[in-house]
Amino acid sequence: MQSPNEKKSDKDSLISLVLPTHNEELNIDTTIREIYHTLSDLNFKHEIIIVDDGSQDTTFELVSKLRKEFNSLKGIQLSRNFGKESALLAGLRAAGGDAVITIDADLQHPPTIIPEMIAQWKGGLKIVHAVKKQRKNDSLFTRWRAAIFSYILNRLGGIEVHNSSDFKLLDRIAVNVIVKELCEHKRFYRGLADWVGFEQGKIYFEPAVRHVGESKWSLKALVGYAITGIVSFTSAPLRIVTVLGLLTLLFAFGVCAEALWSWHKGTAVSGFVTLIITVLLVGSFIMISLGVLGEYIARIYDEIKGRPDYIIERTSGFDDNV
Repeated sequence: MQSPNEKKSDKDSLISLVLPTHNEELNIDTTIREIYHTLSDLNFKHEIIIVDDGSQDTTFELVSKLRKEFNSLKGIQLSRNFGKESALLAGLRAAGGDAVITIDADLQHPPTIIPEMIAQWKGGLKIVHAVKKQRKNDSLFTRWRAAIFSYILNRLGGIEVHNSSDFKLLDRIAVNVIVKELCEHKRFYRGLADWVGFEQGKIYFEPAVRHVGESKWSLKALVGYAITGIVSFTSAPLRIVTVLGLLTLLFAFGVCAEALWSWHKGTAVSGFVTLIITVLLVGSFIMISLGVLGEYIARIYDEIKGRPDYIIERTSGFDDNV
């Protein structure tokens, strides 16, 4: 099966850019102009799709106004904040390009490497990942947290996301697989882009400092995102329940052996301390096990409800609703 980029010349190929946004009124004008400046030097047709994920500011209104200046600019406004993964999915479904580039709207993902991503795509790659060279602008805690998450997902799920980002180029074939054939509602885009396979490559970049506004990722949101990534790609944490059960059994054997030995020697005591330690240890193992099981049950519950991934309130620049 041939990819669209193998059939079309550069001037006939359409490149779609998808930007999920949330309260980015301070950045959106500069970001769109920067992207258009980069694309103007390329011999490709293009479209830019801004997905407003329930912003409380004027992000969508600014996009609608900028359409007067940039006729290939399109906007989608979701009815509320559904999360970045849902916004990305809405943009991917709306994109009509032979290749689709997903990029953040805060200019921490440099548009200047887009030509190199397209060049690798034209060279035959189906997916091009933009990977951070280093995280020098992040705090030590942030780098430590990201390293642990990447290690766990790689070891347990076989998915490589070290220093990865949502800045990616996907060939139309890969886009169709992700939006049409993968049916889960709780998505982890970075992992899915790696999981689908095909010929993939990497481009390394230095993330820019965010000059305006603040990151929308709270610690709570990041923890939830990490749990979604792990639960989505591996059932290995369920084995923790078995491991903890075995550890409890071994501990019980040890406690029994110590009690029998003390009784045999005639030095048996009331065992209050041993009893307290045993209860706390077993109780901790039980709670951890219930937590792990709960995460998977919660995912099953979310999937079987069958609710839509997002709801579109209005669009701008589309002939029909997307």
